[in-house]
Amino acid sequence: MLNGADTPSREDFPVPSKGQSLQAFADSIGATGTQIGLATTVFTPGENRLAFGVLNDKNAFVYAPSAVYVARSPGSRRVLGPYLAPADLLVTETAFRSQQAATEGDPFAAVYQADAVALARPGTWTVLVVSKVTGRLVAAPAQITVRKDSPIPAVGEKAPAIETDTVASAGSIEAVDTRLPPARDLHDTSLKDVLGKKPVALLFATPQLCQSRTCGPVVDIALQLREKFGERVQFIHQEVFVDNEVGKGLREPLRRFGLQTEPWLFAIGADGRVAARLEGSFGLRAFERALQTALDRG
Repeated sequence: MLNGADTPSREDFPVPSKGQSLQAFADSIGATGTQIGLATTVFTPGENRLAFGVLNDKNAFVYAPSAVYVARSPGSRRVLGPYLAPADLLVTETAFRSQQAATEGDPFAAVYQADAVALARPGTWTVLVVSKVTGRLVAAPAQITVRKDSPIPAVGEKAPAIETDTVASAGSIEAVDTRLPPARDLHDTSLKDVLGKKPVALLFATPQLCQSRTCGPVVDIALQLREKFGERVQFIHQEVFVDNEVGKGLREPLRRFGLQTEPWLFAIGADGRVAARLEGSFGLRAFERALQTALDRG
């Protein structure tokens, strides 16, 4: 299904020549016909995760080995990359799939992710995604904005000691979970009661109301990984919209975390500090790696 998209090789992707602009590099590849849909929107100076989907000219998802290049502008002669971007599956084992799940037959069953993409300064940056489709390199550009800072807790910072919604506080599982069927085990503990006591996987997502169609799959992933990690990690799912109505705006826990989009995962260590965070779409591999990072904090 992934056609090697999960195992890209550095040998498949050229290195821009010294002094070559990003536009000239893209022109040297020549082939077009793909476009990218960004799954991450929050970037700050430093190393960033860049997640995206690749689509063809018919807006169908394309799975092929891919890598990312970045520069301050198309004319910039300082091009960084290739950053390999392996595709990460959103498909869980059957036992953990909801009615909003990703399945093997879905067109959007995996997301590309490039890690540690160096974005040194605030401002607009140009991204070029190069994919090897049926043996031929094709390129697709996009632009991102790197902001000076963000109100969202960063890796290494203390997580806000907030009350997250539980069945007990809301009175019913339907009030705190739009998943079908509800994941009751993710709604029995408030973040404030466990923060700083044990590692936490705090997942902001709304399976039924998600704007990106990825909230259902990431909650399913949480349930599958909860089975694997057991009591070593406290898994908490927090719904996004007040009364589960988009028009009523964001719930208080999201505002306290400075969030404006969903889904988000915060893997928090036993010290109460953010060990890893993932925005937008993320698959099994990224989710599990984030949890292991939180456990490694001790």
